[in-house]
Amino acid sequence: MGMNLSSKVVGRGSRFKRSPMADINVTPMVDVMLVLLVIFMVTAPLMTVGVPVDLPKTQAKAINEKVEPLTISVTADNKIYLQETEVDLQTLVPRLQAITEAKPDTRIFVRGDQKISYGVILQVMGTITAAGFEKIALMAELPSPKAAPKP
Repeated sequence: MGMNLSSKVVGRGSRFKRSPMADINVTPMVDVMLVLLVIFMVTAPLMTVGVPVDLPKTQAKAINEKVEPLTISVTADNKIYLQETEVDLQTLVPRLQAITEAKPDTRIFVRGDQKISYGVILQVMGTITAAGFEKIALMAELPSPKAAPKP
């Protein structure tokens, strides 16, 4: 907090009168902005895909990728989403080719709800690989650290 030390003497026995301080204290605003920045930096990677899918659990390690991959989600009611947009299986490949500009080395993640048939996931993956895309990976949810692994 700043303090103005200039004072005026009005008369012979009168007290010092201080003029009001006209400075803005920026420190609290900077503190709040830094806290918000940290919160957004932590939560932004968690908000990559907005389609709710109940992923199966696995013990595999997470993949650290610098470039954000395309994500295809298959929900429990067999709806297919490309990122957050619902698509049909027939329009999936043309949309992928338009987004990736026909680059077959683009990484594509396939997320499938654990309640759906495995055949649906294989059908989606088969359609993608038939179009020439080579880097396809299945996504799973890592188990919580509290849960003990089952033998």
